[in-house]
Amino acid sequence: MRLFVGLDVSSFDMKGCILDQEGSKADTFTVSNDLPGATVLKERILGLAKGRRVESVKIGLESTSVYSFHPSMFLHYDEDLKVFDTQVFVINPKQIANFKKSYSDMNKTDEIDAFVIADYVRFGRNQMSIVKESQYVALQQLTRSRYHLVKMMTKEKQHFLQHLNFKCSNFSQEVDSSAFGNAMMDLFLERYSLEELAQMPLDELAAFLQEHGKNRFSDPDKVAASIQRAVRSSYRLDKVVEDSMDLLLGTSIELIRSFQKQIKEIDKAISRLMTGLSQTLETIPGIGPVYAAGIIAEIGQIERFEDESKIAKYAGLYWRKHQSGRFTAEDTSLSRQGNEYLRYYLVEAANSVRRQIPEYREFYQRKCLEVPKHQHKRALVLTARKLVRLVDALLRKHQVFAQERCVKI
Repeated sequence: MRLFVGLDVSSFDMKGCILDQEGSKADTFTVSNDLPGATVLKERILGLAKGRRVESVKIGLESTSVYSFHPSMFLHYDEDLKVFDTQVFVINPKQIANFKKSYSDMNKTDEIDAFVIADYVRFGRNQMSIVKESQYVALQQLTRSRYHLVKMMTKEKQHFLQHLNFKCSNFSQEVDSSAFGNAMMDLFLERYSLEELAQMPLDELAAFLQEHGKNRFSDPDKVAASIQRAVRSSYRLDKVVEDSMDLLLGTSIELIRSFQKQIKEIDKAISRLMTGLSQTLETIPGIGPVYAAGIIAEIGQIERFEDESKIAKYAGLYWRKHQSGRFTAEDTSLSRQGNEYLRYYLVEAANSVRRQIPEYREFYQRKCLEVPKHQHKRALVLTARKLVRLVDALLRKHQVFAQERCVKI
């Protein structure tokens, strides 16, 4: 006999419904969404399982961010529940909502939602795989935080360049060097006025750049000269405005450096976790530690997915068919659902891989020629879909990509 448990989870409680394999209600209850409440939930499941000689227990709950995380992990790791071959499923709320439409005239209550979730798990179709092991959860939190930090740093760099354009309108046209290097940022932090920079002896400016750039400029005199050309040809600001721009530039620099420091610390933590995971994605030319960690963190243990098509669907890399009678639409849009983080890392990795592996480069170019519009975006997404098959094969079979080692990013 099997039991199917549906949990409707909120921030403060969990509504539960337990069905047997025939779909009859064995128990309904409400417990608090905390450790004591989860313990009560566990005991009720165990009580039914022992009394009915249950062989397996399947527990389903909607994916509701942090509200569902703790109970799902508690139930997944509980040793007493493992005796009954317990599996815990975290399900996309949209799947539950669509499934509920098959029940006509059903009210909307938490108790009913728990029943629908239990029945959904009982039917066992299109459900999400078991929850991730703890090392993948930890890695996911790190890679997602890194993703958001990079996004925030990119936005702050845009603000910095906007303020720099006010301060020195010709900088980007004249200076052939990144504005985000240590030397350049230190120069802006000094809050020199344009007139002070224009009158500064060239050798003094070059020495400043070389010292703060840690001797990384191949020709500091040339860079210093380009800065002075930019300064002398730029518009002059009223002192009140220039002082404001200096303050904003300094604030942006501090924020950017803070983001860089935090990203570096997160990268160290990611590296430590990755050493404990068996994976071969970094053997693919073009996939380095950042992309590999992001992909693995979102997929988790590969056994969570039946095959590569399930991974692609989870990432939202699929196209719905549109057919009616004898008509089949040739132009259909990409699904807007799925895991945005996994989709991002797969698409970015595909963009890198297609530059390194001839097979992927040719596939990308062929797809570009198939349509007159949005060639790059479409071809890149299709290349990412192709990459999913390779990622799945390497992770599932623990194989190494057999090709000469190329430069990775």
